[in-house]
Amino acid sequence: MARAVMDEVKKVVKGKDECVEKALAAILAEGHILIEDVPGVGKTTLAIAFSRAMALVNHRVQFTPDVLPADILGFSMYQKETGQFVYHQGTIMCNLFLADEINRTSPKTQSALLEVMEEGKVTVDGISHKVPEPFVVIATQNPKGSAGTQLLPESQLDRFMICMSMGYPELDSEIEIAKGRSVKSDIDQVSSILRSDELEKLQEYVRQIHVHDSIYKYIAELMSATRENAYIELGVSPRGTIACTKMAKAHAFLEGRTYVLPEDVAAVFTDVARHRIVLNTKARVSHVTEMAVLQKILSEVQQPASYME
Repeated sequence: MARAVMDEVKKVVKGKDECVEKALAAILAEGHILIEDVPGVGKTTLAIAFSRAMALVNHRVQFTPDVLPADILGFSMYQKETGQFVYHQGTIMCNLFLADEINRTSPKTQSALLEVMEEGKVTVDGISHKVPEPFVVIATQNPKGSAGTQLLPESQLDRFMICMSMGYPELDSEIEIAKGRSVKSDIDQVSSILRSDELEKLQEYVRQIHVHDSIYKYIAELMSATRENAYIELGVSPRGTIACTKMAKAHAFLEGRTYVLPEDVAAVFTDVARHRIVLNTKARVSHVTEMAVLQKILSEVQQPASYME
């Protein structure tokens, strides 16, 4: 069923099979996704295609400086007939919330997403309202330094399970895109493969994937290495350790296994860690990138030789 969902998404997201698989793994791991890339490479198309393939109720908000927290969370309005305040839902009340260009809006609106992403509930005027389940946030942001953007705080970046970049398509894929139909007509071809309750069952399967103690130790050693690296000022938090474990389980699931291998951890490590580290001055002067540092850590931390009971 998971493979069938990917096949549907690939109808409209051409030449980005790895990105499609990573996004589905994050959804199965019950995490949120941050896609950082230049405009026009298919970030929004990817999110909409997943919502259609999994029959999820989706809402999209184009984040601009004038978007207010109430637009996201909702608000209470006095009802004269009953003499009470009635909660009116915001756009966040859905299964899949697409936050387009999240780094173009104000920090106040960005922070409005924090509790919802972490706790799965909205609090308005002291009253909490649960969001529908399953619940996934897919946020896109333009690269650092783009006009009209501002950096997301580390506290909000840490709420995203993975951060990935789609990149420009390969030559053959771009030719196929140019020859193809419009994006709108392609999206209409995406069929619903999963119901929301079936997605929750798949997420339950992922939670039950077996992780050997040696794999847990390997994950912890990778995260510890980010906190001791000479080029890193701020290493991966314990929340990142949890995210890496969940993503490794989802990757193993998509590979058709009921247990995690070191290769599963290595496959998801950079996507889990890249947005959670902050490079120091030494790295910036040396023109060292986050990906280069993480790849170095991945090559230096020894994989466990025994990982099955």
